Amino acid sequence: MEDSKQALTVTQSVGQGLLGRLKNFRNVWRDIASSLGAPVRIAPELPADDAEILRAQMRDCLLGRGGEVSARARAAALGRSYLALNEEGRRRFLRILADEFGTDRAQVDAAMGKVAATTSPADRLAAEEALRSALESPRLRLLTQFNGLPEGVKFLVDMRAELLGLVKNDPSMAALESDLKDLLGSWFDVGFLELQRITWRSPAVVLEKIIAYEAVHAIQGWQDLKNRLDYDRRLYAFFHPRMPDEPLIFVEVALVKGMAGNVLDLLDESAPVEDPLKADTAIFYSINNAHKGLVGISFGNFLIKRVVDSLSHEFPNLKTFATLSPVPGFRAWLDGRLAAGEAHLLTPAEHRLLAGLMTQGLGAKGSLKALLTTAWQEDTTTAEQLRGPLMRLCARYLMEKRKGGGRALDPVAHFHLSNGARLERLNWLADTSPKGMAQSAGMMINYLYKLSDIEANHEGYTGQGKIVASTGLKALLKE
Repeated sequence: MEDSKQALTVTQSVGQGLLGRLKNFRNVWRDIASSLGAPVRIAPELPADDAEILRAQMRDCLLGRGGEVSARARAAALGRSYLALNEEGRRRFLRILADEFGTDRAQVDAAMGKVAATTSPADRLAAEEALRSALESPRLRLLTQFNGLPEGVKFLVDMRAELLGLVKNDPSMAALESDLKDLLGSWFDVGFLELQRITWRSPAVVLEKIIAYEAVHAIQGWQDLKNRLDYDRRLYAFFHPRMPDEPLIFVEVALVKGMAGNVLDLLDESAPVEDPLKADTAIFYSINNAHKGLVGISFGNFLIKRVVDSLSHEFPNLKTFATLSPVPGFRAWLDGRLAAGEAHLLTPAEHRLLAGLMTQGLGAKGSLKALLTTAWQEDTTTAEQLRGPLMRLCARYLMEKRKGGGRALDPVAHFHLSNGARLERLNWLADTSPKGMAQSAGMMINYLYKLSDIEANHEGYTGQGKIVASTGLKALLKE
């Protein structure tokens, strides 16, 4: 209970800090926009009359009158208008951008016609340049202007996060989101990112955000965070120079002997601190993308490679680099197969086993799905009887691909296989937290990053959809 209270206090502190920073952020933009005179007043829900004011602001930004100072002032004023809106108002703002500030189709068609009609190399180059210009939407030029504002890049990252919830079955919003993704993708090229090790002496604002952004294994307060930053641990994050206090993606590492198979042991604050100089294995036990607005902009694979390189130099005795990862989609997949009554999902022996458990009163509702909603893991005998069937089914799930493509069904598996890892070892009851039981029946998997095989594994998976797995994991499919 005390840990829960502490975690709540930390979360509230982080939330208050972010709200305070947002207020300061708007104040900074107010000062930048002050040269334009009194700020425009727009109602939070953006009614029709106020939408016309906003359209005028957008057009002013695109006209580009005056110098750089004037351009920054207009962008700041428009950004302040957006930040003053409520959820419905922001949706209407984005709708205007999507529907009214896209590419001019007639202009694009005309430019394409000129490209096709050219007869000389010089005319062809000129026509292609005109086509490129026509294909650049006005809204992209408008959004680019926020790059020159303090916190402007973070503003656009948060805008895309909101857009992602609006694009389904909406081609106009999807096109706007695509424009913004391309823009952010060019700014967040891995060459611009800085790898930093996070320690207990890192700035408090960064430590607070590590706590707030940890989504795999929630950090239960300051003591838990301190444990994850101890002598035998490492935490690395990528930062962007335009977002210096915002970890973009971070990884938590435990330096241990042998391949770890239980995350609760790794998170145990009372466990003794090991000597990292004697460790032979680096276990990546939590990888977090911190910003929804950067989804699909890949730099996670570069993070792992950079961390492996850093650890190899610091600890030459490290021979094995592996993850201890959740299998977040397993229970949902299994429940779906059970509900559909898939033939041959369970073997005859497994059906007999389930029948035996029901006669013992453990499957009160007469199904494996019902049994898995109970605290079955607390009964040693039941857990041992379920071990074989669940391990086999989880191995099958991990090897399964999405329909119509070579991508692994499990999102975490796809991430690591894309990076060149292989499915190494499935660990029974490795995470018996409520979240671990609900998502993966308590199982976790080690993905092995064998340095000599990473490139071949990556090419095999991304090129042919080949899922590389150890002999031991493949054997589970035959049990």
